[in-house]
Amino acid sequence: MTTPTSGGRTATPPGLAEELRISIARLSRRLRHLRPPAPGGGPNPLSLTQFAALAAIERHGAMTPRELADHEKVQPPSMTRVIAYLEERGLVVRSPHPTDGRQVVLKVTDEGLSLLRTERRRKEAWLSTRLGELTDEEREILRRAAPIIDRLSRS
Repeated sequence: MTTPTSGGRTATPPGLAEELRISIARLSRRLRHLRPPAPGGGPNPLSLTQFAALAAIERHGAMTPRELADHEKVQPPSMTRVIAYLEERGLVVRSPHPTDGRQVVLKVTDEGLSLLRTERRRKEAWLSTRLGELTDEEREILRRAAPIIDRLSRS
């Protein structure tokens, strides 16, 4: 990766945008590949979309299927299939909406929480090991950059 310099490409917003896009995409891809295999060595039991939906419900609390679809930026029919699979696996449950009897809200089950915690621990352990390979100065730079990257991700 190019080192930012006052005269280099990463000194400009477009150049920095390119460097960050590439680096963040690589890191994200690497973290996604840390997902555990299914029992028996098959493919992972949850797709990335299913895992993201489960994590969104856990992070944001009970939500309707429509709210989840909007949050994940997918069409409601696609989210219906995701929810059905998560429910079939016992990772989410539907319960009556507190104010609208026509709707339901989705909640993560204890089994869903356990799966999320396991996955997060695996990824954080890998990332912690990689961070341990950096210098103190590099870790400090990343510590200071983390809230800025988070703010960018929310805009």
